[in-house]
Amino acid sequence: MRILMIGDVIGKPGRDAVRALLPDLKHEKSIDFVICNGENTAGGYGITADTAAELLDSGVDVLTSGNHIWDKKEIIPLMDEGLPLIRPANYPDAPGKGHIYKDGVTVVNLMGRVFMAPLDCPFRAADALLEKLKEEGGSKVIIVDFHAEATSEKQAMGWYLDGRVSGVFGTHTHVGTVDAKILPKGTAYLTDVGMTGPQDSVIGSSVETVLERFLTALPNRLSVADGPCILNSVLVDVDEEDRKSTRLNSSHKPISYAVFCLKKKKRLHSTHKRTRQAGHG
Repeated sequence: MRILMIGDVIGKPGRDAVRALLPDLKHEKSIDFVICNGENTAGGYGITADTAAELLDSGVDVLTSGNHIWDKKEIIPLMDEGLPLIRPANYPDAPGKGHIYKDGVTVVNLMGRVFMAPLDCPFRAADALLEKLKEEGGSKVIIVDFHAEATSEKQAMGWYLDGRVSGVFGTHTHVGTVDAKILPKGTAYLTDVGMTGPQDSVIGSSVETVLERFLTALPNRLSVADGPCILNSVLVDVDEEDRKSTRLNSSHKPISYAVFCLKKKKRLHSTHKRTRQAGHG
């Protein structure tokens, strides 16, 4: 099974990039399933019913999130009404759910605690959830979106879940990393997928508004930047019988698409980048 995960989508430019690129990308790469972090789709803060629908209509199968999931209150009632949108599983007693099963894939959302909100332990939450999934006899194909700030915490989660899930892919920092690899027990890992949004920006926000905040220390409202966009994603092939990943492609498209491939023998096969420009409406 070939699964694509798209990094944090930023506002309208990011949504436009997904709509413009994803259909052709799915066809070109024979993609079976698409996961997308959508917590920044509504003006850079939160997700609404309309922005969720736009991504789903573009070909996304499951939407994940993180600390901005609660920014738009209108989405909260919909999280328990069948919308394929999940929030971090280690939120205590929160609306919605922290995992979803769809079309042969289980997608799990977790959030880190280093430099972030003091949620329940994501490692213990992962243990409890995986035990529950095992008892339910669900899919062996399990992809984890670990929404976290600290590289060390993300790497630790990758090693902790190695052999227990198919992939652990970090989100949140909006800066894609180049450490894509398949861990010894078969779990695909990438510290951060990166973002899908304006390339000439500060992690998606207007350079001018960010500089104003740094120079004045005033809490001005940050706005989404405009201009050409970059689509960051990771593409992974998973053996549906043993859940192990067999091929891993990390991608950074202006629209960028950097690719790292590891064969099952744990030998680095190739690394390349392709670049393609996409504007936005």
